[in-house]
Formats: sequence, structure tokens, C-alpha cells
Amino acid sequence: MESTNLVSVLEVISELFSDEISIAVSNTKEYIYYRQSKRIDLKIKPGDSIKRGTITYKALTSKQKVSEFINREIYGVPYHGMAVPFFSQDGDIEGCVTAVYPALTDGKSVVTVKTDDGWIPIPFEQVVYVEAKEKKSFVYADGLSGTHKYSLQEFEYFLPMDYFIRCHRSFIVNVNHIKEIFPDTHSKFLLLMDNGDRVPVSQLYSSYFRKLLGF
Repeated sequence: MESTNLVSVLEVISELFSDEISIAVSNTKEYIYYRQSKRIDLKIKPGDSIKRGTITYKALTSKQKVSEFINREIYGVPYHGMAVPFFSQDGDIEGCVTAVYPALTDGKSVVTVKTDDGWIPIPFEQVVYVEAKEKKSFVYADGLSGTHKYSLQEFEYFLPMDYFIRCHRSFIVNVNHIKEIFPDTHSKFLLLMDNGDRVPVSQLYSSYFRKLLGF
């Protein structure tokens, strides 16, 4: 694909992401595309070499998806990000796509949801699961629910990765609130949460889910 067409495609793809997310695309040595967000700018330019210690560098060297926090030592600002390498048909690594989120302020440990009566902050550990439906994100805790402006993709970076898992295109669950796991259909599961709700694990996420929970 010609470089001008590639840039056009990348511009279209970037429209699928929130304005709060910066997008970078690289080959194995340098960046070939960068779109800064409204909230965070790593000041990357096409042609810049990939710095050691960045999330892009880690994804390229490990040849697998990386999602973590990077401190301010490399680009001068801290950020959360996810980098996913891509490969040729022969299996050779060709580059990486990186999504960059602004770092959360230290000490933030609640999700503040909107209810009919106002707003309620819910501590992370009390969140049972998050569901995307009706173009909104619904946050469920024991005996309480509300909506939030973040998409599920943004929640994946916002919530602690130690115990929140994406299990479906429409659900993120807190593994500490899973009461039982039932087989549903081939390669699928159904989760009984401790608040009584049932959450599906789709075939797309089933292998990842089983690997993280060790069964």
C-alpha cells in the first residue's frame, strides 16, 4: 500500500478511538504515524526512533500485547497504554499499534457513577462488573448501579488490571466477585456474580479468560 493511502487509512481508524487517546503506529525501528489526543501528547513525530523502555518497544521485543503504566522518565509525562504488534503472513514481526491514555492522578480509587439522584463514588473493589449497552457504560455494584461516560475500552485502562478482566465485547468483570463459572456452549462460559447477575464470556475472550484465571 502506498504511504499516502496508508496514512488515510490510519486517519480513518483513529476516528474509532476516543479524543482522549493518542494513537501511534510503527514499524520495527521507527514511528510511521502519530495522532495526539486532546489530553496527552508524547510529541512523537513520524520518523522518530522507538525508545527503549516505551510500551511500543516492549511489545516489539516481547512479540505480544503489552498493557501497562509508563512513568515520565521517557517522554516527560506519565501515561497508560496498550501496544499490539502485527506480523506478516510469514510470521515475521512488522510493526506495532499503540494506544496512549493520560495517566490517572495518584490515589484515585473510585468510579463515580451517575444515578437518578446524583453521583455516587464506588470504590474499585466494590465494582462487580461494567456493561456497555444503549451507547452507555453501566457500572454495577452490590445493590447499586449507575452510568459512566467512559467506554469499555477506556475502562480497561482506568480499572486495576490485577482483578478486572474483559470477558466480552460488552462486559468487564471483577474476578473477586465471580461466584461460579459454568460452561455455556463450545468455548464459552457463563459467570455467576456474587450479586446474583449472570455475565457471559464470549468465544473471542474465552482462551484469554481461562489463561488469566488458570483453568
